[in-house]
Amino acid sequence: MRTINNTQVRNKAIIFTNNNELVRVMPERVIYVESDGNYSTMVLQDKSEQVFTMNLAHCQQLIEEQLGEEAAVFVRLGKSLIINHSHIFKINVSKQELWMSDAQVNQAFKLSASREALKQLKSWLEKERKETKK
Repeated sequence: MRTINNTQVRNKAIIFTNNNELVRVMPERVIYVESDGNYSTMVLQDKSEQVFTMNLAHCQQLIEEQLGEEAAVFVRLGKSLIINHSHIFKINVSKQELWMSDAQVNQAFKLSASREALKQLKSWLEKERKETKK
């Protein structure tokens, strides 16, 4: 996993479109995208939600195509979740909880993920921290 911080993504927007609607959002506003079959829900910092008629793989593809290498700020966790890793606040592997937050920590989002996915995410973040200290 490559690290990209939000200041590098600021000039690019993600655009989701279908027959009737277009949604344009700045990547740093996205906390996570969660899917349920062929529907994906994007949750933003202000807790607003945008629902799209596309599966998570298609969402991931659109993000990668539009953001290029800056898409690395988004991490896929399992079959139904993409998170913006810059909003990770707390990982509790034993409780299978992932807490996401905005910069002011006045909005919190509690997500569930598998123990294995959270272990990998935790290890990756610990490794990233060690590499930035060098």
